[in-house]
Amino acid sequence: MNGGHSTGRHISPAARLSAIWRNRRVLWLLIRRDLKVRYANSLLGYVWSVLDPLVMGLIYWFVFTVIFHRSVGEEPYIVFLLSALLPWLWFQIGLTEGAKSIISQEKLVRSTAVPREIWVLRSVCARGIEFLFSLPVLILFLVVYHPPINIFILLFPLGILLQFLLLAGVSMFLAPLMVMLKDIDPLVRLALRALFYASPTIYGINDILGNTAVPKIIQDLYLLNPLAGIMSAYRAGIFASELSVPAILSSLIITLATFVLGCVFFGRSERTVLKEI
Repeated sequence: MNGGHSTGRHISPAARLSAIWRNRRVLWLLIRRDLKVRYANSLLGYVWSVLDPLVMGLIYWFVFTVIFHRSVGEEPYIVFLLSALLPWLWFQIGLTEGAKSIISQEKLVRSTAVPREIWVLRSVCARGIEFLFSLPVLILFLVVYHPPINIFILLFPLGILLQFLLLAGVSMFLAPLMVMLKDIDPLVRLALRALFYASPTIYGINDILGNTAVPKIIQDLYLLNPLAGIMSAYRAGIFASELSVPAILSSLIITLATFVLGCVFFGRSERTVLKEI
């Protein structure tokens, strides 16, 4: 393993990204190792990547269609739900593990010569691959209900890219903080619970932005949640009414800024982190 850096204080963000690219094979090996270890002693193995989101989706579908007779979302609701629930699970687990990526591998982080960002990216990418593995669940219900697919389905890969950059950027902030401040973990869990309901997962983005009962200031603040635009990109190809160009543009700007600032913060805090672990 080569191309790493010891302190990172005088290394520019461009040089750090270049070092990560040179070590992309190492990153891929770590991702493969992560996935193998995760399913090594599992009887069902890969099936869990499909079964877990499927069960969660069916539970939410039952609660909001049979018990509460919801007034939000689109039909078929199970497709509407899964098209955002699957990305949310990637975000939730990816952020949780990305935040812990340094502290959980502190011996390897301290002793290996690869760029330390790779440990964060390993968690984000591994959970991203699991997200891709779970997509057959959505495809199955698309085949069953065959809703009309429109040209905005081309935004789906954009949703994946934006979510990856957002997860990587936020994790670059949280991973050093997790080492330096021991009470970050419960705050992350609390924030994720709140963010689930503050993002268009079980409801649609138009249930907020297109709702005259929601104050204008709340709608404007809602656009500051980058997940709103990301979920819009995921859903727009199946439910054209869920397309929100302002939300997607806002998500693009905030996500890119988060990624850049996260990388800068990670580099500047690396020396402190190495002293703590």
